Amino acid sequence: MAGVFSKSAWLKVWTYRGTFLHGLLTTVETAVLAILLAMILGIIFGLFATGKVRILKAIARVYVEFIQNTPVLLQICFLYYILAFSGHSIGIIPAGIISLGIYHGAYMAEVIRAGIEAVPKGQFEAAQSQGFGYIGQMYYIILPQSIKIILPPMVNQVVNLIKNTSCLYIIGGTDLISMTYSFVTGAKTGGAYGPAYLVSGVLFFVICFPLSKLGSTWEARLKQRDKRTGVAAGGDGKGADAA
Repeated sequence: MAGVFSKSAWLKVWTYRGTFLHGLLTTVETAVLAILLAMILGIIFGLFATGKVRILKAIARVYVEFIQNTPVLLQICFLYYILAFSGHSIGIIPAGIISLGIYHGAYMAEVIRAGIEAVPKGQFEAAQSQGFGYIGQMYYIILPQSIKIILPPMVNQVVNLIKNTSCLYIIGGTDLISMTYSFVTGAKTGGAYGPAYLVSGVLFFVICFPLSKLGSTWEARLKQRDKRTGVAAGGDGKGADAA
């Protein structure tokens, strides 16, 4: 077994760098498609949860609670193997995309629900008084105001989804972690555990850290802007009272 500081191990990793790049590309492709699915489901069930139709609110609640309270690893295995043994296998990557999309869609739905409910009720009443229907209210009035609340935690969910692509290893995917495992256990490439997993971790970090930093910076700027707006409003109120 080669250590982290083994020159031969690092040389082996460099020689077969295409393995890691292939895994990284698969991880990115899987993550992008899963993010799109998660956002679609998040919007749908987020709107269900904040709507007035009780059956839709109940469906959204059941979806969110069930998905959030079962492991994503279990969901991936269930979807992949239940389809495989029923003779309707869709492949490892599609199964991973669907599983991750459904899992993180539940969290996206909660983010969107919280963002919509944070908008003052007066905005809904004002939209209704202007003759907007439910879709019009959401599209023109409510969602634009909730964006600043929704985006930071949504970015965090994107980061979590990217990291959770590593769970595809359990069903033998071609994602970064799976390809790393294949590398360290291969007949010609086996043994370079330290360098291989270190490189894999660095690649994940390179993708996730900028996104994570973007989310925290975005949230801090929004809070500062809201604070400045509040101070300005307070200053106007004092000036009005003095006048």
